[in-house]
Amino acid sequence: MFEILHTRRLTPVTTLFEVDAPLVAKAAQPGQFVILRVHGRGERIPVTITDSDPAAGTVTVVIQEVGATSKMANELKDGEHFHDLAGPLGEAAPLREMGHVVCVGGGFGAAAILSILKGLKPKATRTSAIVGARTAELVILEDRLREAADDVHICTDDGSAGYKGFVTDKLEELITSGEPVDEIVAIGPMVMMRAVAATTAPHGISTLVSLDPIMIDGTGMCGACRVTVEGETKFACIDGPLFDATKIDFDELVRRNKTYRAEEEAALHRYEEAHCHAEAAAAAARP
Repeated sequence: MFEILHTRRLTPVTTLFEVDAPLVAKAAQPGQFVILRVHGRGERIPVTITDSDPAAGTVTVVIQEVGATSKMANELKDGEHFHDLAGPLGEAAPLREMGHVVCVGGGFGAAAILSILKGLKPKATRTSAIVGARTAELVILEDRLREAADDVHICTDDGSAGYKGFVTDKLEELITSGEPVDEIVAIGPMVMMRAVAATTAPHGISTLVSLDPIMIDGTGMCGACRVTVEGETKFACIDGPLFDATKIDFDELVRRNKTYRAEEEAALHRYEEAHCHAEAAAAAARP
């Protein structure tokens, strides 16, 4: 059992958790992830490590509600527990010693790029963060990102905060401004990462993306997280999660991620229905 020391609601559907996990915190490197379960018979879900503090023995993760398990996780409070938290898993992000690195975070990806930006901070590397969300209230961790990066560019679809437009629009503007860009790291929804890859390819800039395909054990044994990279089968859990964006078969990856869409929607419906019944019963029992 892993105690939740502190929670912070970042948006209506996104929650930050600071968890007591000394061994994970001691070994965690930027770009790695954990797999957690809410309860003993629950689904295992991969979550990128947002931050870690070896001295305090804590690991910070951010969970966005997309299905039954993530919704269940975001209902946990301070003092409660995750049943499992296994990690750190995956390969650490390669950190450039110099040059200009631009980290692009779409939605929940803003939390995932934080550990990479913090890892780059002690190095002779200039860092920029481009963070996107549909609207201002969905922008997360801007305060922490500004502490870690030299420059932060906020993008919103509706223009309610920062730049009005997509992260790819801002990225193209930054690349063509004349300022050298040596590497790009993009983390977020699949469609966003594919769009970033298409934006950077004509400029020949090294671009890494963090993949989150269907995953079960996180150790390379189940094969569920297989992806095709430069024509070869790789496993996101042990060969990644970061890969060269120009070498990924995104079409295949998008198709595979939709494999259990019907089952996921059914599970969410059952959970929400049971939750509503439980709330109604509790309300009826009140004096």
